Order: sequence, then structure tokens, then C-alpha cells
Amino acid sequence: MRILDIKDTSDLKNLFKKLKVDPYGIKIMLPKAIPYLIYIDKLPHISANILKQEMLSLGADTAISKGALTGKDKTTGCLLIGNLSQYQRLTEKLKKQPFGLDKLAEDLSLILANYQKDNFILKLNGYSLNLNKKTLIMGIVNLTPDSFSGDGLYKNPKLKDEIPKIIEYVEKMVKDGADIVDLGGQSSRPGSRPIPVEEELQRTIPVIKKLTKRIKIPLSIDTYRAEVAQQALDNGVSLVNDITGLRNPKMLKVLKKYKAGIVIMHMKGMPSTMQINPQYRSLIDEIILFLSRAINKAKEQGIEEERIIVDPGIGFGKTLEHNLLLLKALREFKVLGRPILVGPSRKSFIGKLLNLEPQQRLYGTLASVCLSVINGANILRVHDVKETKQALIILENILKTNYT
Repeated sequence: MRILDIKDTSDLKNLFKKLKVDPYGIKIMLPKAIPYLIYIDKLPHISANILKQEMLSLGADTAISKGALTGKDKTTGCLLIGNLSQYQRLTEKLKKQPFGLDKLAEDLSLILANYQKDNFILKLNGYSLNLNKKTLIMGIVNLTPDSFSGDGLYKNPKLKDEIPKIIEYVEKMVKDGADIVDLGGQSSRPGSRPIPVEEELQRTIPVIKKLTKRIKIPLSIDTYRAEVAQQALDNGVSLVNDITGLRNPKMLKVLKKYKAGIVIMHMKGMPSTMQINPQYRSLIDEIILFLSRAINKAKEQGIEEERIIVDPGIGFGKTLEHNLLLLKALREFKVLGRPILVGPSRKSFIGKLLNLEPQQRLYGTLASVCLSVINGANILRVHDVKETKQALIILENILKTNYT
């Protein structure tokens, strides 16, 4: 006798088939088999009480505050406890209810559909990347002299003299297994100050012009400046990695002109201020809300959904505890319905836990990226491509083994 630890529907299907369950029976039982805990941050007490009664009528339940039951608390958080079959019936019932519960039904249907998505195809300016079969690796190329990780590639004041070494570095990264190369000309380490736009262009565009003729995988530009993004896109870049999460309206106008992808990242503040006592009322809720609004903003401007990637922003306006929680709860960002990129590589939270300098943080990084994949990450942004690739081969073979 065993208590099974199954969280993946494909594993559950395999078990049903092993038991020789009728296909129609599998279709009926699958939505009943895996529970979902759905948290609603704030709901009026009247709506919460109706919601609880409707859930109870389905054999499920909802946890709300004691004060909401008596009317003392005018609002309450809600924890819905049920399976997919129960939620499907719940949404039909809520559509007929007042007090905003009809809108809640729409939201529930959307996040449940998003959470179950596992068939992402990214469209990046001529490239089509299938995220169904593997986790992608984005290699970090810092075209700066002052990267936090000590791997900035511009050491020589004459920038053009560094280009051959940079090309060689990137080509090795591709050979080691990178699926995307992310080029950044401005450091975003905590406390860093912006450099002039002209300097960022000088660091990045000459390299991009060379690389687009040499490598056959998508290039990404790590910038929040529309001017830099536009010139990079004009010269063959396929993805814009915006650490400010589309806060600049000019960036949206640039992206609208091209078929390139966009990484929407969450950051509290700017690099110069982001690590000055960052505080959140509810970390996960606030980041999901920020990213959701940015996705909607992009779609309103005509940017297709298949071009959008989200990044919760490990290390950008977060404390040690915030970063650990993000990695632990990464799967919760699946409610956004877009591929999740995560970048824990050599970050300070690893250094604080292990008391190591950035270039000594490989093993901590590998532990972080492996957990990230288990928790739903689709793209890993890393410095150490070869080592990450090897770790992923082992991890993905374990994860794809049939459950028996």
C-alpha cells in the first residue's frame, strides 16, 4: 500500500492506463483526482459567505475569516479547497450570483485554464521555440565592465578591440547548449546608476551586428530603453528583456512595430534603489498583479500573446526571504498563462546563504535552477550554460520517466 505523490496529470493518466481504466472513465475521473488550492486575496464578506456555501454544496470548502462569517470583517481573504471538477461546476453556479461573483467566475475559469497550459510555442521574430519538450537556457552576456558577477566582458577602453573575444565567448556558449543569448550593455546590479544611452548603444550594437551573422539562435537585448531596443531589433535581435516590465510607454510603441518577443520582468524601484528595504504587503499577489497588468497592456497594443514571457524578478527589489519564497512558489505564476523565465544565477541570496563570492556560486545556482524547473520554470537565464545543460539532462530524464 502506498500514498502516491502525484502532481502531474500525465503521470496520473499513465497510472490510469496501467490500471486498464476505460478511456471514458479516465475523462471523468481526471478532473476529480488532483486538488487545487485557490487563494483570493480580498473579497467582500457577503460574497465570501455565498462562495463558501456554494463550495460546500459541491462537497468542497472555502476557508474565510471568522469575522467574515459574523459580518464583523467587511472583507476577507479566501482559500478555496476543491478539485477541477468541483471548480467547473462552481463557475456555472457563480455566473447566476450577484455581488460580483459572476465576474469572479470568469476569473476562476481563466486562471484554471492558464494554470494547466503546457503547450507553449514562442514566436520571436522569425524563430519558433517549442517549450513543450524542454526547458530553454538563456545565456547571459554582460557587455559591461561592472557586472555584479564579475563576468563583464568589456575590459579594454577601446570597445571594438574586445569584439573578437566576445564573439568567441558567445559561440562557445551556443556550443555548450544555449537556446537564447541575452546581451546587456548596462549593469543592473543593486546600486548601479544609469549610463548614457549612447554608451549603451556603443557597447551592444556593434556586437549584435557581428553575432547575427555568426550564430543561428535568437539574440535578446537586455534593456529598458526604447532607443536601444529599436536599434537592436533593427539589427536582428529577436527578444527584448525589459527589467522594468514595460513601464516605459515608448517601449510598447517600439515592440508594436516588430514581431520580436518580450520578457516582462517585475522590479521594485530601479537598480539604484531597489534593494533599499524592499517591502510588500503580499509578495506573490503584488507581483502577479503587476505582471498581469503589463501583459494586458501589451496585448492592448497588439502584441500577440505568443510573444510574451514573464519573469518574477529574482534579486530585483527583493530580500533574501523574498527570493526564497519566489523560488518555492514559482508555480503560482502559471496563472498568468505565459512561459516563466527565472534568473537566480549567481545572485546575492546564494552568496548570503553560502558566504561565497559571485563566481563561486555555481552549485547554489544549479540547485536553484533545478528547483525552478520542478516548480514550473520554462526558461533559465544563467551564466554557466554548460553546467546548467548537464543538470537539466539529468533532471528532465527523471521528470519524464513514466509513473508506475
